[in-house]
Amino acid sequence: MFGKSAGYQYQALPQRDSLFQPSPGLYVSTERFVQYNNTAGHSFDYVPKIAENDFTDKAQGWLSWMCNLIVTFLVFLFTIITFPVSAWFVLKVVPNYERIVVFRLGRIRPPKGPGVVLVLPFIDQWKRVDLRTKAFNIPPCKVTTKDGGLVSVGADIQFRIWNPVMSVVAVQDLNASTRLTAQNAMTRSLIKKTVREIQMERIRLGENLGVDINEKTRPWGLEVDRVELTLESVLKAPEDCASVIMPPSVPGLEGLTGPIQQLAMHFLGNNSMSTPSHGKEFLKCVSSDTGDTVSFVDERGPTDPAVLKRLSAEELLSTVEGLLSERLVSQVGACFQFNIGLRDGAQNNYFVDLSEGSGKAGAGVPDRTPDVVLQMSEEDLVAMLQGNLRPFAAYTGGRLKVQGDLKTAMKLEELIKVMKQQ
Repeated sequence: MFGKSAGYQYQALPQRDSLFQPSPGLYVSTERFVQYNNTAGHSFDYVPKIAENDFTDKAQGWLSWMCNLIVTFLVFLFTIITFPVSAWFVLKVVPNYERIVVFRLGRIRPPKGPGVVLVLPFIDQWKRVDLRTKAFNIPPCKVTTKDGGLVSVGADIQFRIWNPVMSVVAVQDLNASTRLTAQNAMTRSLIKKTVREIQMERIRLGENLGVDINEKTRPWGLEVDRVELTLESVLKAPEDCASVIMPPSVPGLEGLTGPIQQLAMHFLGNNSMSTPSHGKEFLKCVSSDTGDTVSFVDERGPTDPAVLKRLSAEELLSTVEGLLSERLVSQVGACFQFNIGLRDGAQNNYFVDLSEGSGKAGAGVPDRTPDVVLQMSEEDLVAMLQGNLRPFAAYTGGRLKVQGDLKTAMKLEELIKVMKQQ
């Protein structure tokens, strides 16, 4: 029960460095000394035949084997004599999602568990290995793309240990090594892509990145299950701006490509991609793969230049205060605080309280704790209150930062609808 192998099948790995020819040593049998295929890059010197799930040490000489046998017998006898006191120290309970990797007198043993396992005192060194799926994230880092653009890209990675023995023997710090390997693989992969490819093909690039990481980590007994790239922002537009640059990650549109995704982005309110021309907004989408072009017009009616005059945030908020009503409060039911950054670096605070009564709006901070805090520029606030910029488009484009519930922040649409009706 205590010494039986867990029943997992492991892959054989080449174990020796090609630059040095090892010798058997004092306690190793020359006849049974086996030279494995040489592969550089592995820090360990000897691992038994894991491919056949055989952990028998056939490279030991007869003198070493006799010494190990005698010491193991004496320790085992000592454990029996001191039983049941020794049971508190030698019996370990291993849950189903863990394995124990044991080194007996310095030599690897089969992984033990699950259940109750026996670990001998004095001669056994052991370590628990968790086989459950784990996850970590690569912080956003700056990557220069193939077309001269600069993007901030991170990744979320899920992995699991499939070989507990190799995860202990092959690498000293498995988590740190995996993080560094994943970050280097992501950088090498993305510098060969354009900004458009990173934006439109994030799912496919994540799958390819997972394959690249697995090539490095599988000899460590680790397998990457899932890689999801996260595009934070486009810091610098590419040198060739013939195609439209999309804002970072919009949930639900990752599977769409080319002009179809551009159309979907437009209908979700991304007006920052549109350019006004004579009272109409034209959106041109160019597919780099097929050369297809999609153009459409968003008719908003004739625009009077007097309507587009520049208004300050204070003037708009005074207009907003006159439009507040109990009906609007019942529809929204939240308090908003706006932290507005000015061009000179200063910051102004405004609020719209639609949580009780007929609502209030003005400069400063609200009397109660706001449900949502929104951070944006004064120009974007004016454009939003005038109906030229929708909250969802500002958020996905990186022009609006939200502290609090995003769904509650999107309720500003109700206020904007009232503003547009006036």
